[in-house]
This record gives sequence, C-alpha cells and structure tokens, in this order.
Amino acid sequence: MHKSLKISYLKEKFQKGARLKRWGCAIFLSVLPFFLSACQFAILDPKGQVAADEKQILWISVVLMLLVVVPVILLTLGFAWRYRAGNSEAKYSPNWQHSTLLEVVWWSIPCLIIAVLGTITWISSHRLDPYRPLEGDKKVLVIEAVALEWKWLFIYPEQQIATVNYIQLPVGVPVRFLITAEGPMNSLQIPQLGGQIYAMAGMQTQLNLIADVPGDYRGLSTNFSGDGFSDMHFTARASSQQAFERWVKKVKRASGKLTLETYQTLSQPAVSPVKYYSAVPASLFETVVMKAMMPMTAERKGN
Repeated sequence: MHKSLKISYLKEKFQKGARLKRWGCAIFLSVLPFFLSACQFAILDPKGQVAADEKQILWISVVLMLLVVVPVILLTLGFAWRYRAGNSEAKYSPNWQHSTLLEVVWWSIPCLIIAVLGTITWISSHRLDPYRPLEGDKKVLVIEAVALEWKWLFIYPEQQIATVNYIQLPVGVPVRFLITAEGPMNSLQIPQLGGQIYAMAGMQTQLNLIADVPGDYRGLSTNFSGDGFSDMHFTARASSQQAFERWVKKVKRASGKLTLETYQTLSQPAVSPVKYYSAVPASLFETVVMKAMMPMTAERKGN
C-alpha cells in the first residue's frame, strides 16, 4: 500500500512538472517576439550598395533553401499524423523498399536548387569582389586602415590627416580601403555598408564600399586578436560632401601630429579613444606594410 501511494505521488508530481513546463514554453514563445523586436540586424538594414546586394543574395538563398525545408517539415508532420497508432485506415507496408518516382523527385529538386545556388554564388562572388572598384562618376576616396592592438588607425593620404577609431565619408562617393595590420591578423567590417576582409601584417588587402544614406554606422573587428578585441570598434559616419569637407578642416586644426615616434607609441597594445591627427607622413602606410618584410636588425632580435 505504501509503495502504491509513493508511485501515485511521483506520478502526480511528474504531471504537475509537465504542465509547468508546457506553460513555461508557451509564455517564452509569446514574449520572444517582443525581445526580438528590439534587436537590430545590420545585415538586414543595409545603407550601401554592396550591403544591399548582399541582403538580396541572402533572401534568395533563404527562399531556395526553404523550398526543401518547409515541405520536409510538413511531410514529417503529415506522416506522423497519418501513420499514428490510432489510425487503422492507414496502409501498413513493412516490406516496401523502393519507388523510382519518389527517388527522382527527392533527388532532382535538391540538385536543381544546389545548381541555382551555385550559379548565384559564382556570379555574385565576382560582382561583389571586395577588390573590384565600384562604379560611379565621383572620385574615389582612399582610406588606409591599419589594425593595431586594439584600435583602428585610419589615414587619409589625399587629405593628409589621420584618425583613431573614427572615419567620416561622403554619401554617394566610392571608398577604397587599403588595409594592413601592425600585429596579429585582424578583420575590418562595417556591416551596414558591406562585407569584411582580413588585415594581415606585411600584406595589403582592399575593400571597396559606398554609403547611400547619411548616418552613423558601427565598424568593428571580426577576428579575435587578444584581450582588447571586444573594444576594437569604431564609428563610420556618412555625411554630405560639404559636411565631410568641414570635418576635414576641423581635423587639420587638431593639435596632434602623427609622426613616426607618435606611431610607435600608438601601436603599443592598448584600447584607445577617438583621436585626430592634423598631419601624417606620406609613406607611413607603406612603411607599416614593409616593416614585417625587412631584415631582422640586432635591436629587433633582442626584442
């Protein structure tokens, strides 16, 4: 008798726990949309030509993949319902092995989708090549980016100014980033304007972007590079041409000048606030790229 009471108690407790679990899941699913509504997915909110093309490719890929995923889910639910234990009308065929028609259907459709995705990938990979210059009737703005530990140095060679963790660019003007790294490999990305590309010591990579809408966009490093990696982000401000020119004049009035000695101090591992430099050596970027390939001096060997 005691044993049956114990079993009854455990059964009641299990049923109560199952009900609480169901209610918990229902409440979680009901409030989940409210939490997600506060999220901002940069890739789904493009502000530039490259990012807009990437979003279009993403949606096309999702739709093509759902052509397989959705029918599979529906058929799984349909089979589970039709061949449930309580349905005596469902035909039971334990020895069924093969259907040529079904084999053709469930192999040809995925193969066709893969072929379409492959074609889209081939075309878009060449059209959205980060090294490929963007079409436009305006002069390209060149920005030299150096990944430091743990900050970004941006050099405007034509304007002869430099900034740390901040860039400004005119709307509608193609921007060509020339990218390298002082130390560990890194990666530069402004998600709302386009994709990312790696920054490596002793090498120069390129990234061509354009901003179509004025605003402040988050730029960041997408490659772990040490303790300060999480703070290695910057602001990319897209403005009118007139506002950009006023900003350049403002930077030119800054008191700081980026000399080789200043650069050596700046390149030390540390998180840095936004800084402006009114002057910069013309060959600084090339020096940073080439220094990793220079012969080891006695001083460098000692370090």
